[in-house]
Amino acid sequence: MTPLRVLTPRPSASRNLVCFPHAGGSANFFRGWATDRADVEVAAVQYAGRADRLAETCHDDLLALADEVAAAVLPYLERPTVFFGHSMGAILAFEVQRRLEAVGRGAELLVASAARAPHDPDHVTSRDTRWDEEAAVRSIVAMGQTDAELMADPRVRQLVLPYLRADFEMLQRYEYRPGPALGCDVLVVRGATDPHVTPASGELWRKLTAGRFAHEELPGGHFYLVPEPPIDLFLGARFQPARP
Repeated sequence: MTPLRVLTPRPSASRNLVCFPHAGGSANFFRGWATDRADVEVAAVQYAGRADRLAETCHDDLLALADEVAAAVLPYLERPTVFFGHSMGAILAFEVQRRLEAVGRGAELLVASAARAPHDPDHVTSRDTRWDEEAAVRSIVAMGQTDAELMADPRVRQLVLPYLRADFEMLQRYEYRPGPALGCDVLVVRGATDPHVTPASGELWRKLTAGRFAHEELPGGHFYLVPEPPIDLFLGARFQPARP
């Protein structure tokens, strides 16, 4: 099954916003985004093992997942496109952009939201973490997206934990491979109180692009974008020239 889901079909839109979910997330996280924007068609990547791909085996190799997603996204790039990745999704979006640029395609802008850079040494340090069920629950609750009481429900844990743990372990195994700088613009957006992404770690993304770079800090934590995502910012308003 193709991993790309078009959430707001708009054949006459002038550009695409392709979203890459966080660890434990799904395409449904982005449902409702830009519903008031006739110029934007929103699509999202659906990872295996959840939602309408629940029966499929979860991915265990982020680079192989990037190959799959790049192949699915390539035919979708007929219009100018923005890639938006949140947390783990930003790493995946980066690897997908690499593959697409290698064949002369890709997004014009990559938004890395609440994410350490792929080459951040903290990724190496995190490989020492043992992701048992309790560690996975503590991590997702600490990030502020999932309620602790909800995750205490055995039925919820039975449904969510397999793909949550699989995503964390996939990211943990990920190893950045040096290569050419991206040609697209890169925008880093992070919450001011996010303990996962510091100002210094956000700046590390600057080294990965030959395009324009911007770094925005917004109020909030790791999920600063809930419930009101700053869509204009994600679509590149930071890079638009100032009006005279």
